[in-house]
This record gives sequence, structure tokens and C-alpha cells, in this order.
Amino acid sequence: MAFALLRRDCNPLIFFSMTKPTLIVLIGPTGVGKTELSLSIAKKYNTSIVSCDSRQLYADLKIGTAAPTPEQLAAVPHYFVGTLGLEDYYSAAQFETDVLKKLDELFQTTPVVLMTGGSMMYVDAVCKGIDDIPTVDAETRELMIRRYEEEGLERLCAELKILDPEYYAIVDLKNPKRVIHALEICYMTGKTYTSFRTRTCKERPFNILKIGLKRDREELYERINRRVDMMMDEGLLEEVKAVYAYRNLNSLNTVGYKELFKYLDGEWELSFAVEKIKQNSRIYSRKQMTWFKRDPEIAWFHPDAKEEIMAYLDAHLDC
Repeated sequence: MAFALLRRDCNPLIFFSMTKPTLIVLIGPTGVGKTELSLSIAKKYNTSIVSCDSRQLYADLKIGTAAPTPEQLAAVPHYFVGTLGLEDYYSAAQFETDVLKKLDELFQTTPVVLMTGGSMMYVDAVCKGIDDIPTVDAETRELMIRRYEEEGLERLCAELKILDPEYYAIVDLKNPKRVIHALEICYMTGKTYTSFRTRTCKERPFNILKIGLKRDREELYERINRRVDMMMDEGLLEEVKAVYAYRNLNSLNTVGYKELFKYLDGEWELSFAVEKIKQNSRIYSRKQMTWFKRDPEIAWFHPDAKEEIMAYLDAHLDC
């Protein structure tokens, strides 16, 4: 089999098989400018876009997740956008399975597919693979959801600290989905969730070319603030009101929605809720960058360096 050597300053050498198709992965923090560039790349290579945004999957969350517009969806085929209802259960492991199946289908007719988004675990699920963790049975899932609703997240976190202190030390304790899932595995198997986390990188039948977008912190924060204001102008509050009855679902434990729920509950003034959306979006962007910077395979660019990015892609894809 023939191989082409790919390299970039400060990155390890990456060997691409010339006989395999390529998945371009365009990533970066919220508000950095992935959408417009992804459309340009997809059009240039006459290909489709696979979204790896865990919230754009939900059909009822369009404005608050900055989902592609009808015009953008018409311009380039998109997958994994608006495919779920708010009550549908979905996980990074399911995303891995579904995307690999879709890529196998798409690569039958094109040598290049673009995946873009900022959901860190979803990106890693496709690029590196999810550990083979047992599927949770319905009885255990219902039990843990009921306990979460009746006892609250703090009580579950305390139990996780006892059952799996190693995972407790690293998990986001404010994320009920991850805490609940770890406890589900502990309950169902009698083993720690950590024992199933091998972190073994799975081999993929395609090349992976990662492009990261970044801006100076002040520039990114200003864009985030402006985007939140635009979302409010476009009707975010009305969208939140429409899903208010489902507010306790994990799908709505999402920046932009949980803050406006507090306004609708009478806990916060609207102006304060909007400022909290901006603040929490900025915090999330920092978490995203911390996660992505651990990956030495990402080539980083400013979003405005479009010509440089396209030249980089051409050089690698022409190998």
C-alpha cells in the first residue's frame, strides 16, 4: 500500500494512506466561525457536511444552537442536524456508530467528507472511538432518572464518589448526563465505570485531517457576545418558551436555554439572563479550547486565513 507523508511544524508526522478516503474535521470553540468556512470547504470539494454538534441534533433547538439555516442546508447536504426529538436518548457512542455508517455510505461516491462542530466527545467518538461500555438496560435507566428527579444531582455525585472515586475526580460534576451514566454502569455491572474506560484509539478505514480554528480571546468573546444578541433578536426567547414544558430534560441542559428558564421562572431579570448566556458561552469556549489543544494532530488557523487553509487542504488531499 502506498503512503504519503504529511507534516506540519510542531505536529508529529502523520502518514496518510493514498488508497483511503479522507475525513476533514473542522473544529474550534463556539462562535469562532466554523459554519461559513465549512460551507466553503464543502462546496470546494463537492461534498457533504456531517455535524458533530450534540445539540444541533434536536429539531426544536434551532436558534439557540446556531443550527444551519434552511438556505445553508439547501446549499450543502448536511447530516445529523435536526434529527431528534427533545425526549430522544442519544449518546456519543450512538453518534460514533451512526456516523461511521453514514461515512461508509458517503465514501462510496466521494473521496472527501467534511465533519464540523464543537462537541468534544462527539469529535473524539468518530476520530478515536468510544470504549466498549455495556448498554444500559431500561430498568436501570428509569431508576437513575427517577433518582435524579427526586434526589437531585448533588446526591448522585456523592454516591459516585463512593462507587467510583477515580471517575468522580475527573468528570464534570455539573453534567447530570455523565454522572448518571457512570452510576448506571456501576449499578448494572457491579464494576466501576472507570474499569471500562480503556481509552484505546480505534483504527478507522479512512484518513483524518484535522483543522482547528482559533481567535484571540478578546476577539472571540466579542463575537460570542454579538451572537447571543443576534439570537435574542431572532427569537431565542420565543423558542425557549416553546420548549419550557420539557425544561428538565437533559437535551435542554444547554447554554442559552437554562438561563432563560430562570427568567421565565421569575428568578432572574431578562437582561441578567442574557448576560449569563454570554458568560456561560465564554466559559464553554475555554473548555473547548482546553480539550482541543491536547490533540497534536490539529493544524491551527485563524478563520480569516481562508486561502492558507484551502492551500493546506489541497496540499494534503493531492498527495
